[in-house]
Amino acid sequence: MGKPTGFIEFTRELPSKRAPAERVNDYKEFVDRFPQQKLNQQSARCMNCGVPFCHSGCPLGNIIPEFNDAVYRNNWEEAYEILSATNNFPEFTGRICPAPCESACVLGINQPPVAIEEIEKHIIEIAFDKGFVKPRKPNLRTGKKIAVVGSGPAGLAVAAQLNYAGHTVTVYERDDAPGGLLRYGIPDFKLEKWVVERRVALLESEGVQFKCNSEVGKNISINDLLRESHAIVLAGGSTIPRNLSIPGREINGVYFAMEFLKQQNQRVGKKIVSGEDILATGKNIVVIGGGDTGSDCVGTSNRQGAASVTQFELMPKPPETRTPFMPWPSYPMVLKTTSSHEEGAQRHWAIATKEFISDTNGNLKALKIVDLEWKTPSGGGQASFSEKPGTEREIPCELALLAMGFVHPQREGLLTQLDVGLDERGNVKADEQSFQTNIQKIFTAGDMRRGQSLVVWAISEGRECARKVDEYLMGGSVLESKDKSYLLGV
Repeated sequence: MGKPTGFIEFTRELPSKRAPAERVNDYKEFVDRFPQQKLNQQSARCMNCGVPFCHSGCPLGNIIPEFNDAVYRNNWEEAYEILSATNNFPEFTGRICPAPCESACVLGINQPPVAIEEIEKHIIEIAFDKGFVKPRKPNLRTGKKIAVVGSGPAGLAVAAQLNYAGHTVTVYERDDAPGGLLRYGIPDFKLEKWVVERRVALLESEGVQFKCNSEVGKNISINDLLRESHAIVLAGGSTIPRNLSIPGREINGVYFAMEFLKQQNQRVGKKIVSGEDILATGKNIVVIGGGDTGSDCVGTSNRQGAASVTQFELMPKPPETRTPFMPWPSYPMVLKTTSSHEEGAQRHWAIATKEFISDTNGNLKALKIVDLEWKTPSGGGQASFSEKPGTEREIPCELALLAMGFVHPQREGLLTQLDVGLDERGNVKADEQSFQTNIQKIFTAGDMRRGQSLVVWAISEGRECARKVDEYLMGGSVLESKDKSYLLGV
């Protein structure tokens, strides 16, 4: 590697951010760029490990030590070539991935891990700046037509790969613009939409066709797609949110998180807001759910001028560092404090919401909650909880946002009309190796197949599924396999 002693000489640093009091006044990204010297130092921390566990920590199999070395040598074109060999959209993962590669970094055993995610983001942004990112147009068209349903990260990855293989790809998106959760789920302060639009424009220049306001099974005929396509890939995501069926759920003021987040993305994008306005302005907000979606609700509520923001989590508070039950290099379930939490929120763990309480006009005014006590059997097994006596109480709340995850893809329309098989969790069932459903020419990838997961997993699924579709159509594939990714760019 470029500097064998780099991990001894330099400690982990991250780029500076705009102050919370300033950034809550807009929806712009707020993380600054690293200066060249800092990039050089951070990439120098990569240790040239005998076994680079970061490879296996990354669902895409990114070739991390090699692109770190290229960054250290200021060879940005080489760094981009190595990174793009395994990752179609590093500008997305470099912003919103929880970086399981960093959890698997060998340096992380006794020091802060290499800042892989930030280095990745800088590689792709510098590559765009320097003009290294160009359309990947196929040399020859195969004459095969592919329909991809859904334009989230999995659908975009499928489309990019199959188009590069020479097939004619059309992506169907039911919203008014491509991107899926990248556009209407992730807030702009984490991922500005020009980043998505830049990539979509690049895919269009490569030959991918996008048809928006097109819901297959509703205003797009499934029979027409089956007749006109040589293969169909279902990449519609896991979109049905987990509900909280307690008394008062029907009260005005209780919404799913995605209803709230999508509206704000529409406002920022100067689009027509769907449905009645859901706004946090001047209200006591309670976010039920402690994950990333809940954190996005916290950040959005603060930007809308909420009177207070509280976030509840059913589970007990996680530890701040690894425990013996979270050995390296596994991804540790430790306490995560996001940039949205830095901007202001009260966080509470081991809390259950028992009832939504309305005022005389039928609007939400309070929540009835109770503290929980969690117990794990001494001999192991599943933990259970019970309510702590005497802790039941009411707290003021005029807007409750349910951010408890997603249970399965939407079945009405597309899936029921196709009659594809579903697994025990309600996801589209597919062969683990081929990504093929019970209908021969129909494949599936991403959250629609594996359930709610990470953007980096969706991209990985899309790439692997594309290779299997290519093999199905052509008898073999020109597309790289994840299993062989370590040979690329080296």
